[in-house]
Amino acid sequence: DGADRRQGDAPCQRALPQAPISAIEAVDLALCNNPKTREVWANARVQAAQVGVAQSAWLPDLGATLGASRIKGDQNYYNSRSAALTLSWLVFDSGARSANLENARQLLSAAASTQDAAVQSLFLSALQSFYTAQAARAAVVSTLEAERAARESFNAAEARYQVGVATPADRLLAQTALSQATLTRIKAEGEARNALGALANVLGFSAGQPLTVVEPPTALPDAGFQRDVSALIAEAEVRRPDLKAAEAQVKAAQATVDLVQAQGRPTISLSTGPSWAEIDRNTINGGTIGVTVNVPLFTGFNTTYNVRSAEAAVDARAAQRDTLKNQVALDVWKAYQSLNTATQSLKTTLDLVASAEQSLAVALGRYKAGVGTVLDLLTAQSALASARLQRIQAALDWYVYRATLAQSVGALDYSLLQPAALGQAQGQTQGQP
Repeated sequence: DGADRRQGDAPCQRALPQAPISAIEAVDLALCNNPKTREVWANARVQAAQVGVAQSAWLPDLGATLGASRIKGDQNYYNSRSAALTLSWLVFDSGARSANLENARQLLSAAASTQDAAVQSLFLSALQSFYTAQAARAAVVSTLEAERAARESFNAAEARYQVGVATPADRLLAQTALSQATLTRIKAEGEARNALGALANVLGFSAGQPLTVVEPPTALPDAGFQRDVSALIAEAEVRRPDLKAAEAQVKAAQATVDLVQAQGRPTISLSTGPSWAEIDRNTINGGTIGVTVNVPLFTGFNTTYNVRSAEAAVDARAAQRDTLKNQVALDVWKAYQSLNTATQSLKTTLDLVASAEQSLAVALGRYKAGVGTVLDLLTAQSALASARLQRIQAALDWYVYRATLAQSVGALDYSLLQPAALGQAQGQTQGQP
């Protein structure tokens, strides 16, 4: 459904590719290899089999018996053999079988919707881990740039110190900034390795597997998500698979009420079949046909209390569905607002990085010319490093919140990852609310 593959005939990929993986490939690998998908599929098959069990109650039962014995008489022994074939059929059960079948079908519908919800949840987890790994890799590149800038600042301070136009304090401040930039880069590399391990785990592989991801897109994402939030909430109430599963659970509980009520009413069964017996070489052939009417007269109020219990279960399931419905509305609202915030932050951080780059270039030129201070240079350098990391975090937030919004609406699928949904012009983001 929501997570249909781009190519329905594409086989599952069971091994990690050697080349860097894309977001689509990450999702493919997760859906093919993560044990959670096998678990929910197995649960759906279990419930599908229960529907077959419920349907079998409409068919007659056919059984055969064979027997042999040796009988001791007053003075002799006699051999006895017998055989019988019995056909029995429940022809009237006051609606118990229909209610039981409806219960099984609703539970199957709930299992199928639960499977869809689990697939979307795994889809989102794979995307979150993928984007986090991408951001961690970009952070490493950013810290390398910051380290390079810090080294250039140190070299400038060292050169001025050697010619006697800078103080030892300038040189030490630049050395400290370089050491700090190196430490930041080392930490970023460690976080990047951890992010790749977490991604491999979500994809269903050992955390130690070699894995790389493609470079993040350089163009700004589009603002196609912008819609009336109330319309998104209404769409979520129709599309969310977990809400569908909750509604099916309510209907299954209602069918259980019908079942326990029918179990306290009369039933009619038919039985027939031939029989054969041989005792001391004397053969007896016969047959039976019968009608059995079972009328429960008093069961110690068992049926009454079972009905009350089933009706209370319906109320509980309905309350759970209503609670989930409210949670769905909250999920959509929070994801929408978070995506709005991330979109605005993304544009702002672009301006912030551009300003910080210009500021550093000016500060470095002034310092080399002897008209600026080392503190101005290091402040500009730190501001640029911070702006680049904020830009990376804003991009990560945008992609994660976009996927989260799609999942909260119940519309998380491969179309979200198509190139047409990425890399639109910057002007499309300027009408943000």
